[in-house]
Amino acid sequence: MAYVADLPESTVLASDYFHSYSVIGLLALIGVLFVAVAFGAGRLLRPVVPTPEKLLTYECGVDPVGEGWAHTQVRYYVYAFLYVIFAVDSIFLFPWATVFAAPGYGATTLVEMFIFLGFLAVGLLYAWKKGVLEWT
Repeated sequence: MAYVADLPESTVLASDYFHSYSVIGLLALIGVLFVAVAFGAGRLLRPVVPTPEKLLTYECGVDPVGEGWAHTQVRYYVYAFLYVIFAVDSIFLFPWATVFAAPGYGATTLVEMFIFLGFLAVGLLYAWKKGVLEWT
């Protein structure tokens, strides 16, 4: 039968292993209690004076009258979509620049990146020809 004193120093005991998790659990419990106390104090200390203006639905300062449907222009979504496309594509350019500098990958990565940029250019040309980029 082996005793704790007989174990090598590199051996991790289960009690040490679960002790580290108990510290994490204690910190999580303290965090939850801190948030609960903050919300409870806010609920007890805030003034409650309901007025008709406070009971209205907030819509950017405009009184909510009429029907709930609001027509928005599709072009806003198109520009947002184009921005997201080019933002994501620019993220692909950063790893390419680091790989391109590495020895042995220069010509291959250069050709692949020009193919990638070609697809982007074709997509942008298609959107331009369809008149998507015009604001009229």
